[in-house]
Amino acid sequence: MLEWLNQPLTLAEFATTPLEILGFVTGAICVYLNTRQNVWGWFFGIINAVLYAVVFWQARLYADMGLQGYYFFTSIYGAWMWLYGGTNQEALPVSFTPRRLYGLFIAIFCVATLGWGYLLNRYTDASLSYIDSGLTAASLLGQWMMARKYLENWLLWIVADACYIGMYIYKELHLTALLYAVFLGLAVIGYFQWKRSLAESAIPESY
Repeated sequence: MLEWLNQPLTLAEFATTPLEILGFVTGAICVYLNTRQNVWGWFFGIINAVLYAVVFWQARLYADMGLQGYYFFTSIYGAWMWLYGGTNQEALPVSFTPRRLYGLFIAIFCVATLGWGYLLNRYTDASLSYIDSGLTAASLLGQWMMARKYLENWLLWIVADACYIGMYIYKELHLTALLYAVFLGLAVIGYFQWKRSLAESAIPESY
C-alpha cells in the first residue's frame, strides 16, 4: 500500500526516495521553527521522527533508528516545556546550561557511545557502530537541551551535524546529508538568535 514511499528516484542528481524527501522537508521545517522558538516545530519533529525511523532502519543505522523514538517522545516533552515550563507555568525562556551538568553530559556521552557501539557491533549487522552511537549520544543530549531551551544546545548540534554530513555521504544517503547541511546552517542561525533572546531577557549563567 505504501510501496510508493520507497520507489527510487533522482532529485537534483541525488538518488533518493519519496520517504527520504518527506523526512527532508519535515526536518527542515522542524529545525527552522525551533530557531524561531516556535512551538509548532515540535509537531513537525514528531512526524520527522516517524519517517526517519524507517529510513535509518533500511540503511542499517540502528542507533539512529532508535534515536527517532527518543525524538518522538522528547518532541512531546519539548512542546510542553516550551509552553508551560517557565515560572508559574509560563512559556520557558532561553537560558544558559547549568555548569554542574557538563560533567554528567560527558559521562553520558562516553558510556552511551562505548556501550551502545559495543552492543550494535557484537549483536547486529549495524554499519559504523561506534561513530553512529557517538553521534546518537550527542543527539540525545542536544535534543534534551533544546527541550529545556539551553542556549548551548545549538553548539552541540553544530558539531554533531557536521559529523553527520560525512557519515550520510559515506552511506550514500545524499539527500539526508544535504538536510544535515541545512541543519548545520540553521544551528548557526539558531545559536545567534537564541543568544540575542537571552541577552534581551538578561538571565544570568547558572552554576
